[in-house]
Amino acid sequence: MNHPSIEVWQKRRYWIDKELEDAEVGVHDCCDHAIALFFDMCISYCAGAWISVIAVSISVIDAHLRGVEAMDDKVGTAKLLNEYYTGDNINWLRKLRNSYVHFDTNKDILDLNAHFENQVIMEKDATIAMKVTIKALFQNPGC
Repeated sequence: MNHPSIEVWQKRRYWIDKELEDAEVGVHDCCDHAIALFFDMCISYCAGAWISVIAVSISVIDAHLRGVEAMDDKVGTAKLLNEYYTGDNINWLRKLRNSYVHFDTNKDILDLNAHFENQVIMEKDATIAMKVTIKALFQNPGC
């Protein structure tokens, strides 16, 4: 596998910065755990590791909502998302993430060539995952 050129990396990084700038409209409470995961998600996006972006996205949102909204680390993820997340595409993202993370003998979602054959679709899905995650991080202003 080849790593992206510096130009491609920077283009993706600038896109993330613009999305963050557009989303941030004041002071927000953020969970350190979620932000640490989000930083790694950003690196994965810049690198073109689309499956990693999608897999980590729900973890970022989950950590953020548990730490800032619910203040509860015991509530199930699906319930947590339904109660505290106010954006679109969350169920689509959760199902997509689950299809990548949880092996299912009846649905062969990933194979050795998936990264090469589905590049355009995977990048599009990872971009949506980034947008959904950023929306979750900045959906409610803090103090």
